[in-house]
Amino acid sequence: MGARPIAAFLSIAIPRELTLARRGQPSWADRFFNGLLALADYARVPLAGGDTAESPRIATHSREIGLVVADITLIGAVKQGRALLRSGAQPGDLIYVTGNGLGGAAAQLLALERNPRKFAAIKSATSGHPHLYPEPRIGVGHKLASKRLATACIDISDSLSTDLHHLCQESKLAAQIDAVAIPTHSMAHLAQAAGWTPSALDLALHGGEDYELLFTAPANAKIPRSIAGVEIHQIGQVGKKQRKAPLVTLSAQSNPPIELTAKGWEHFR
Repeated sequence: MGARPIAAFLSIAIPRELTLARRGQPSWADRFFNGLLALADYARVPLAGGDTAESPRIATHSREIGLVVADITLIGAVKQGRALLRSGAQPGDLIYVTGNGLGGAAAQLLALERNPRKFAAIKSATSGHPHLYPEPRIGVGHKLASKRLATACIDISDSLSTDLHHLCQESKLAAQIDAVAIPTHSMAHLAQAAGWTPSALDLALHGGEDYELLFTAPANAKIPRSIAGVEIHQIGQVGKKQRKAPLVTLSAQSNPPIELTAKGWEHFR
């Protein structure tokens, strides 16, 4: 929403055995907090409070297990009237997306599900792992808000198709996007080549958890090719809703536009 991060609050419940060190190695709890605090330091967000508790043991058909439950609340601040909302898009605005490609997080999840051991050695944040280490576009959001470049904005957590529907619903508009213009992650293309997905575009449209920003801006706005070191791609345009017409359509080369349904993550579905 273009906010400046202020503080984080963590509430966590863990079983006692995860607080114990084993074979000279730090406990799971120590490793969890080391990672959390390293990320907080990177984003300059203090861990300002929360709650810690021992989780109850739950009996299964074979043994008792202790569950880990964690909830993190983040607080940010933005100047009054500058917050990036889903509801501000206007007819004729162009649609943009950040990053070097969508579908990478979903593609890496497919690889992780097939061979978990391949990723076991990756224990610190590094680029090239969009599912394991996504990076929120805080800098881009702040620039869009402070310079009033965007009329509406949402992060792509549930998928491009689903989150674009959310933006259109809140702005009471329709959208058309161009399949060719959608940046697709190299991992999505590898997943297609391996036969894990019908197409790389399918992961880019419906995969989710990319955490890129999807935003709209006036057609006459001068949107740079990159903001805060992050690529910006124009992928479509919003317009007035037409009676009985699809909310979102997808055009591909010379073919007529087709309806793009929301196939990403939806809570309670």
